[in-house]
Amino acid sequence: MPSLASLSNGAVASNAKSAEQPWNNWPNDIGFDPEYEEHTPVELSVTGTIPSYAAGTLYRTGPGKSQVETKDGQLFQLSHWFDGFSQTHRFQILASEDSTRVLYNSRFSTDALVEYVRTTGAIHKFGFGQKRDPCKSVFNKVQTEYVPPSGPDSLNIGVTLSVNMPGLDHQSDGSTDRWANGIRTLYAKTDRNGFKKLDPETLEPIGLATQESLHPDLTGPLAASHARSDPVTGDMYNFNLTIGPESTYRVFGVSASTGKTTILATFPGVPAYLHSLFITEDYVLLCLWNSHINPLELHDGSFMDSIMPTDPSKPAKWYVIDRKNGKGLVATYDSPAFFCFHTINAWQEPSKEDPTKTDIVADLVRMDSTEFLKYLYYENLKSSLPTAKQVAANRGEVLRSTITRFRLPALPSVPSSQTLEATVEWSACKALSPELPTMNPALVTKKYRFAYATTFRGEATLTDGIMKFDCDTQETSLWARHGHSPGEPIFVANPNGKSEDDGVLLSVVLDGLRGYSYLLCLDARNLTELGRAEVKGVVGFGFHGQHVPVVGIPTGDW
Repeated sequence: MPSLASLSNGAVASNAKSAEQPWNNWPNDIGFDPEYEEHTPVELSVTGTIPSYAAGTLYRTGPGKSQVETKDGQLFQLSHWFDGFSQTHRFQILASEDSTRVLYNSRFSTDALVEYVRTTGAIHKFGFGQKRDPCKSVFNKVQTEYVPPSGPDSLNIGVTLSVNMPGLDHQSDGSTDRWANGIRTLYAKTDRNGFKKLDPETLEPIGLATQESLHPDLTGPLAASHARSDPVTGDMYNFNLTIGPESTYRVFGVSASTGKTTILATFPGVPAYLHSLFITEDYVLLCLWNSHINPLELHDGSFMDSIMPTDPSKPAKWYVIDRKNGKGLVATYDSPAFFCFHTINAWQEPSKEDPTKTDIVADLVRMDSTEFLKYLYYENLKSSLPTAKQVAANRGEVLRSTITRFRLPALPSVPSSQTLEATVEWSACKALSPELPTMNPALVTKKYRFAYATTFRGEATLTDGIMKFDCDTQETSLWARHGHSPGEPIFVANPNGKSEDDGVLLSVVLDGLRGYSYLLCLDARNLTELGRAEVKGVVGFGFHGQHVPVVGIPTGDW
């Protein structure tokens, strides 16, 4: 049975395991090299109960294969987990009077790119962390003769997913009922300036776009995989970064009702790798945490080579941009240095110092440095490899994360050029090392209480549990099962619920001991298992997803 414990003050729950079955014997390699896909939906076997209000479509995306056997008989191996050949998954949750059915289909979305690698023994574009092989020369001639592919299935875009993304394929009839026709479009995104259009049913790649499709000035190469969406209007917010002698950030919004894109602020800043951002009721909050980029390294080697080591003497810089009244950049704050992948939520409240002014409170998953990026090479993640065992045995505090609350006090009433100071209110959960956080999406831009995340406690090379964190009491609950590696939990609210945590969490879990995956449904109030739907194969260790209810707005950010 799953290990379920209530914790306080960040203590770690016991997850008993026998001495004969230590974590590094989990056969997790299959999660990094899945071969399984289903082009036609198949029905999954459901045990337990999945509540009818969870009915809808759950999309998931992330890395699929990490290696390809070439026509020469050699094995081409990708270096970094972020570069895995992407695959998209679709779970249709169908509710009826007496039961809930689940259908599943999936598709690898880089067939042309994989075929190029199979033919040439190389990849024509270096990705996030792909290492060069200076000794490689076997395929040099065939590489020069083989034209790199250029279609939708030639680009490896598959970090986050957006359903009916504003500004792309906008309906010309001016309809404000965005969901009247259900799922019209599905786009995959990454931290580079590019979108891949997928068929919402078959998941086949059918088109490409960039932020320039939204606005001609959005020409820079970098953006956030996690754009943010207003929970009321559906308007989308993101940034575009142009890198040069003076790097420039453009923060913009896209209207869900008109499809029009407005650039809200343009300002110079240190170029940085930013995976996500915040919105509050009135502002976009862009934090340049300490993953600074050396522009001179961008054109030679992988993107990882350009990310400089975290310098703790350089503050993280927070930019507050008005998103409703055209005031542009309102304020700038400095805080202690840190690194982050994922923000959780931000909101406005009366200032502690002066109730006539406004503070912004922002929660995120914080790390001390960018060292975790180096850990995510496949050689450190595949449990069968000796390097994974060595790294895991010596893994220290540097790779652990916390949920951290920042406060940006006393926003100026008019735009100010003065740099103010942001403070850390608290950090928690370091023993559980949370990542891939989520929350009840109805409370985006509002003060909330509960956050959920996967845990990275050291019981596996990747994720090893699902946690619930109470921001008010600092208490934590944990679901974990030996040999089972869960993906990002996605919160689906009970429409008749009476509390913030009344709902379920949906997570795709790999049972590493039995060699198959399943869709897990947990009660979000106490993390007890309600039901599961067993997949007839392996769903690769992925990144992110979207749940689209039968009627309503997708669960999650854009």
